[in-house]
Amino acid sequence: MAQFLSFGEIMLRLKTPGHERFFQSPTFEATFGGGEANVAVALSNYGLDAGFVCALPDNDIGEAAIRELRSFGVDTSLIRRSGDRVGIYFLETGANQRPSKVVYDRARSSICEAGPGDFDWPAIFQGAKWLHITGITPALSQSAADLSLECVQAAQAAGVTVSCDFNYRGKLWKYGKTAPEVMRDLVKHVDVGIANEEDCQKSLDISVDVDVESGKLDTAKYEALSQKVLDIYSGMSAIAITLRESFSADRNGWSACLRTREHGFMLSRRFEMTDIVDRVGGGDSFASALIYGLNAYENRQQSLEFAVAASCLKHSILGDFNRVTVPEVEKLMSGDGSGRVQR
Repeated sequence: MAQFLSFGEIMLRLKTPGHERFFQSPTFEATFGGGEANVAVALSNYGLDAGFVCALPDNDIGEAAIRELRSFGVDTSLIRRSGDRVGIYFLETGANQRPSKVVYDRARSSICEAGPGDFDWPAIFQGAKWLHITGITPALSQSAADLSLECVQAAQAAGVTVSCDFNYRGKLWKYGKTAPEVMRDLVKHVDVGIANEEDCQKSLDISVDVDVESGKLDTAKYEALSQKVLDIYSGMSAIAITLRESFSADRNGWSACLRTREHGFMLSRRFEMTDIVDRVGGGDSFASALIYGLNAYENRQQSLEFAVAASCLKHSILGDFNRVTVPEVEKLMSGDGSGRVQR
């Protein structure tokens, strides 16, 4: 079994060409993606033994999704074949002051209909070192939320380190529960939290006075926010918060902070990202790189810098997956961000 596992949903991604509006032309670019699958792919790209746990229908689309994961070296042996459909999301890429838009078509997907008892967690976690989960899967349905809680409880019982990206998706919480009602119980079993300021506020109902609309960030407030999360969740050893300054759809400032109980508060280098190619999957690229960094480097500041550099590079890559290597990330970490042609 794989040592680094991610649990969630892989979806069919249908994107408009270039920066076109929905159905401006009768064409969509069809690929695959999804928060947890993105993490598994990136971890495999970094040379880790990565596996993906999910449910997919036993049909041609489900098979295509599995082939895509296998092409990146992800272990797909733990995927359950059940249900009738693969979730879909439609993406319209924004530009300048027009934001990107996502429309979900995930109701009654295989993972939505999966529930407790459908996965043999003791067998899945045998030999595993790390589990990554997000706040997206618990938002899909009550059964998916119950399954997510069962998953992290089983991981904790097996001695597996659990990371969770608190990912708040307001368009998905439609089955009668609020995000905090579900996520607060799940996060009790998390060792490493990953979030942005909105995720902390809307998934856990934890906030400090942070203005997310102005485009300017006060890092002192994030220092307070990270401390507040660790104060509330005594079992959590570390919390990382990404700091995005959104000046337009094409131009963002990008950095992050990390607080651990042992090493205190750290702030990363800041990147100025202009001419962004695709910001979807940016948070997942940070999460996967942080997981790699926490396992590859003893220096926690270095772990944070790796995560920020890797996610900076992801903004230059079309598609959900971060198709970068460790040497490429470390080169940017060292200060080489010129973008000059390599001959």
